Amino acid sequence: MKALVIHAAQDLRLEDRPDPQPGPGQLLLRLATGGICGSDLHYMNHGGFGAVRLKEPMILGHEVSAHVEAVGPGVTGFTPGQLVAVSPSRPCRTCRYCHAGLPNHCLTMRFYGSAMPFPHVQGAFRQLLVADVGQCVDATGLEPGQAAMAEPLAVALHATLRAGTMMGARVLVTGCGPIGLLSILAARRAGAVQVVAADLFDYTLNLARRIGADTTVNLKDDPEGLAAYGADKGHFDVLYECSGAQPALVAGIAAMRPRGTVLQLGLGGDMSLPMMMLTARELDLRGSFRFHAEFATAVSLMQQELINVAPLISHTVELEDAVSGFKLASNRSNAMKVQIRF
Repeated sequence: MKALVIHAAQDLRLEDRPDPQPGPGQLLLRLATGGICGSDLHYMNHGGFGAVRLKEPMILGHEVSAHVEAVGPGVTGFTPGQLVAVSPSRPCRTCRYCHAGLPNHCLTMRFYGSAMPFPHVQGAFRQLLVADVGQCVDATGLEPGQAAMAEPLAVALHATLRAGTMMGARVLVTGCGPIGLLSILAARRAGAVQVVAADLFDYTLNLARRIGADTTVNLKDDPEGLAAYGADKGHFDVLYECSGAQPALVAGIAAMRPRGTVLQLGLGGDMSLPMMMLTARELDLRGSFRFHAEFATAVSLMQQELINVAPLISHTVELEDAVSGFKLASNRSNAMKVQIRF
């Protein structure tokens, strides 16, 4: 089989790897579609992010859909040819965090395409993939590209749960990449009555309006574009900070009303915070990291046509053109979610 392997920054190769075989409780999957994520781009463009660095060749990818090729011993409920969305999250289910109902914080998490541990956890950008039955969710009725969006949608759904009550909320989203736009969709589905989106590119902001944002602010053209929302101790109930950029976080906090909730999704590194404002307005600052149970919910919402991710899929390239796909995905001025057809 062919696999997309990153060796170092700007060194992505399509390599031959042995065909795997499923064991008990596993499925052999033939990959259909894989979405290029921000972490994949960090490995491609920089060899890692923050303290996480590539130390050995690693298969990339964790946003994937696939067709069942074969079932392992003891597997029921799946048949060859069936389309499934594949969760990259594989917690151990035995550590104290798994037992506490926090599998996204598993001490020995095996998350596809991650250089956090060493040896690295190999990813899912390969023609044939063996997955545990528990990772696979029936995606019948969806297109493969839609099913591959279950992972990033689950990230936005997890953040929305972290926010608490969303009914009637006034929401600000800073950073309108795929996670930011999916957060708009999740917030609307959860009952938000107003959504304002802020970013640096007209392309992404136009998409934000298309999928449900009431107002957009280009902070590159108008750095003070959110300042008016800071009057009378602020306006917004919930902030989804999806950029990982300190200026966006600071501007967003200044627009929050007392006792609002700040959700930090963007992973741009450590940032300084306006602590006096957080304290004086009694703001709740909540991190949001990955997901678990929300993955199946994401698939279900798409199957019921309650959330439509199709407008976010801007480009699809063939496996042989994966390097060009990564270049496309790195340009936020004219690309949103770039997917690879396997």
